[in-house]
Amino acid sequence: MIKGRVDIITMGCSKNLVDSESLMRLLGKKGYDVHHEPTVPEGEYVVVNTCGFIGDAKEESINAILELAEAKAEGRIGKLIVMGCLSERYLADLEESIPEVDKYYGKFDFKDFAASLPEVDSNVNDGDVKLTTTPKHYAYIKISEGCDRRCAYCAIPLITGKHNSRTMDDILDEVRLLVANGVREFNVIAQELTYYGIDLYGERRIAQLIDEIAHVKGVKWVRLHYAYPNQFPMELLDVMRKNKNVCKYLDIALQHISDNMLERMHRHTTKEETMRLIERLREAVPGIHLRTTLMVGFPGETDEDFRELVDFVKWARFECMGAFAYSEEEGTYSALHYKDDIPTETKQLRLDKLMRVQQNISAELQANLIGETMTVVVDRKEGDYYICRSEFSSPEVDPEVLVPAHEKTLRKGCFYDVTIIAAEEFDLYATVVK
Repeated sequence: MIKGRVDIITMGCSKNLVDSESLMRLLGKKGYDVHHEPTVPEGEYVVVNTCGFIGDAKEESINAILELAEAKAEGRIGKLIVMGCLSERYLADLEESIPEVDKYYGKFDFKDFAASLPEVDSNVNDGDVKLTTTPKHYAYIKISEGCDRRCAYCAIPLITGKHNSRTMDDILDEVRLLVANGVREFNVIAQELTYYGIDLYGERRIAQLIDEIAHVKGVKWVRLHYAYPNQFPMELLDVMRKNKNVCKYLDIALQHISDNMLERMHRHTTKEETMRLIERLREAVPGIHLRTTLMVGFPGETDEDFRELVDFVKWARFECMGAFAYSEEEGTYSALHYKDDIPTETKQLRLDKLMRVQQNISAELQANLIGETMTVVVDRKEGDYYICRSEFSSPEVDPEVLVPAHEKTLRKGCFYDVTIIAAEEFDLYATVVK
C-alpha cells in the first residue's frame, strides 16, 4: 500500500469514464497521486466505478469489488471505495453482502469522497493533474445525465433519473480547458443527446451547442454519440454539413425495426418513420457514417419480426452496427409486464445471423474505400503499424486505419492524409500521402 496514492478502476461505458476523470481532477488538486486502471492496485485508497446496466456488466463489477476486498484483507491496498451505477441502484444490497467496502457512493455523490479527504503534501500541483484517462489528443465530453425516455427494456432511467443538461457555458469552458491542454478531438456523449437543453432552456439546443463547440479555436473533430430517432432535430444536420470539423458520423441506437417490436419496446417511432429518417440523414449529409445498435430476442419477437430486422439491415447498410440479445433487467417495464419467452438458443442464433449479415456489409463498404484519401489521427503504435482513425471511427469501437511504421515517422495525436490501399472486414490499410 502506498500512502497518498489513489487508484481508480472504471467499469462500463464512456459516461462512467467521464465521472472517473472528474474524480481524478478533484483528487489531484488535493495533492493525491492518482492512477487510472493500474496493473496492480496498491493505493491508500482504491475506487471502483461500477456499471449496473446489464447482467454481465453487473457481474464484472461485483467480481472486481470482491477481488479488491481480498487485496484489502491481505494488506495490499488501503481503503476500498465503490461508486457508480451499481451502488446507485443496489446500495442496501451491496452494503449487506460486501461489508468489506469502506464506503459506498452512488452515481451522483462521488464528489463527496474527494471532499472527505484531507489535502496532502506532495509534488503534485494543478499543472500535473491529469485531465483525462484517454490519450492526450482526444476526450469524452458528457453534456447531460439521465434520460426522460422510458424504453421498456432499459434500466438506465431507474439508475440515473430524469434528463439533466449541463449548462452550455460549463461545457464550453471544459472544451477550452482541454484544448489548452492538447485535446483536439471531442466525442460528445449523453444518454440521449438530442434532448440536450430542454430542461434548462425550454427547447432543444443540441445544434447550437455543437456549433459553438465547433467554433472553439483548436477543435479539430467533434463526434456525436447516442442519439434517439424519435423527433430527431434535423437542424443538427445543418451544423454537421456546414462545419468541417463536425464529423460526418452519428451514433443512433435503433434497437429494432418491426412495428410490433417498436411498440412493445416503447420506442415511440415506427418502421416507416425510421426508414425515412435514415434516408433524410444520408440526403442531408452526403457521406455520413451511421452507427447503430440492435436487439434480438425481445419478448414477443416472432420469426417474422426477426426477418424484418435482417431485411432492414441489408437495406440500411450501416457503416457500423452492434447487436445484443435481450436480457431481462429487474424493475423495467418489460420485466414487470412481459414474459421472457424467447429461448436462449434462439436469441443466440438470431444474434449470430444478424452479425453475419452485417459483417458482409462491412466488408463490402470497407473494400469500397480502397483508393480513397482521408485524414486520420494517430492513436498509438503497435508492432509494425501506426494505429490511426478517421473521422468515421470512434475510439475503441470502430474500424481503425493501419499505416506501416517503416514508411515514415508519425507522431501520436497528429493528423495526416492517407490513401487506403487495402481493406479487411473491420480494418483498413493505408499509406501516407507524400
